[in-house]
Amino acid sequence: MAKQPISDAAETFGARVRARRNELGKSQERLADDSGMHWTFIGQVERGQRNVSLHNILKIAEALGMDAGELVHGLRAPGDAATDGEHS
Repeated sequence: MAKQPISDAAETFGARVRARRNELGKSQERLADDSGMHWTFIGQVERGQRNVSLHNILKIAEALGMDAGELVHGLRAPGDAATDGEHS
């Protein structure tokens, strides 16, 4: 059975990384080399199975030639009141 994404935010972040990587015609291995990470880590990120640190988000964004804000725009942490249907 395939491992599930750790959260909706991680899944969306990973989908954004994969879409941009594919748009650039890069393999996971190439993105990993360009960002200084291991290709298996990149695969886990793309599947939403990793909680990525700020520094790794910045490295991935740089390797993708984009601002990190584009990768995280609109995402909410699990348990965030906005995602639970509550509003402040």
